[in-house]
Amino acid sequence: MTQPTVRVAVVGVGHLGRHHARVLAAMPEATLVGVVDADVERAAAIAEASGCRVFPDVSALIGEVDAVSIASPTEAHAALALPLLAAGVGVLVEKPMTRSLEEADALLAAARASGALLAVGHIEHFNPAVDAARPHVHDPRFIEVHRLGTFPERSLDIDVVFDLMIHDLGIVLDWVRSPVVQVEAVGVPVLTPRVDIANARLRFANGCIANLTASRISREPTRKIRFFQPSTYVSIDYKAQEVEVWGLQPQAEGLPRIGGGKLDVLRDEPLRRELADFVAAVRDRRPAGVPGERGREALALATQIVAYMELQHDAN
Repeated sequence: MTQPTVRVAVVGVGHLGRHHARVLAAMPEATLVGVVDADVERAAAIAEASGCRVFPDVSALIGEVDAVSIASPTEAHAALALPLLAAGVGVLVEKPMTRSLEEADALLAAARASGALLAVGHIEHFNPAVDAARPHVHDPRFIEVHRLGTFPERSLDIDVVFDLMIHDLGIVLDWVRSPVVQVEAVGVPVLTPRVDIANARLRFANGCIANLTASRISREPTRKIRFFQPSTYVSIDYKAQEVEVWGLQPQAEGLPRIGGGKLDVLRDEPLRRELADFVAAVRDRRPAGVPGERGREALALATQIVAYMELQHDAN
């Protein structure tokens, strides 16, 4: 039997949300019922392009949809998601999950109380290059991350740690799976009152060190993460969706040699994969690829990094 499609809506159809609407409208497993946006004219334009309705607010969606993707500014995430979760509607909320851990905990509590699915939009988890590299990263000792972007016209209400670095914090936490025991960080506001470029050095209980740099004031975009572990080096280029793996290869005689190269990566749009996972999780009543608990974990570490930077700033 053919499974019924999941009825979905998108809340916030600006720079990112319009792509959520585009992807969901084309997804056979989903029916895009409608969109919500504070800019009524923008909502109408996206609705017309996507073949759906405009709803006045999130409360109007209750009873009309099974799932909602929230791509509004971070400051509105909790207020928009809470009534939906309380009504049993599955919610995917873009990263960062919320403004604070208290708001994140409120979302988690609402999801547990109603049994609704809560997912967080950490899109790099759905990057095909990450999937290709995953089997080769088993015991990283040192991780180097560079996420450098050009100056944006959005997300300026949050520090670059919450805007960009949090992507990589989620990946690092997922793959190291050891408690963070030490944080050092520095951040500089350059073009905005908030931190625009930041570096964080994390030490894990198992001895792994991660060094992360994030910038939204660079001339050329770069999104790379490199893992160094015994006998193996793994490099991921998120943007190009490329992976290189190099390692020591034993020889019958003499010293081992270094061998490796690029892996085959089946390229795909990470957002499409993320939303397909969300829709399938709602339909099949299973956890999402990045459940709310993991979104909170990344938010907690980002909060710790920003707190360290603020403490250093106050000390100086």
